[in-house]
Amino acid sequence: MSLPGLFSVTATTDGITIRVQPRYAGDQSDPENGHWVWHYHIRVENGSGMEVQLIDRHWVIIDGHGARRDVMGEGVVGEQPLIAPGCSYDYVSGCPLATPMGHMEGRFGMVDSGGRRFEVAIPGFDLLSPDAKGAAN
Repeated sequence: MSLPGLFSVTATTDGITIRVQPRYAGDQSDPENGHWVWHYHIRVENGSGMEVQLIDRHWVIIDGHGARRDVMGEGVVGEQPLIAPGCSYDYVSGCPLATPMGHMEGRFGMVDSGGRRFEVAIPGFDLLSPDAKGAAN
């Protein structure tokens, strides 16, 4: 289970809870050259009664100009983790943008131990650089 306050957004679908915490990566960003980077920590918690496997992902990334980019692929960070009932899986990844703000959301494709395929919502979250926070209010 997660620590209170560690994750800023949460969504639950079919007993699977997705928690997300984005963080601006100032050390990897170069605003003067139009390059901003964020890391995001994802926790997948299996509250169902069956083992599940994360098979694929579909991210929708929207930059500060409203341009949409879809990112799809197998698994996450090179893995297709099996998650037992009552257990969780954590990973950290990143997102570069050419604007100081953006938004991400999506879904994970899962398969349970009975062979049923289903989709789990990844809750939407904003990507805000320190400079963008004032402009977003």
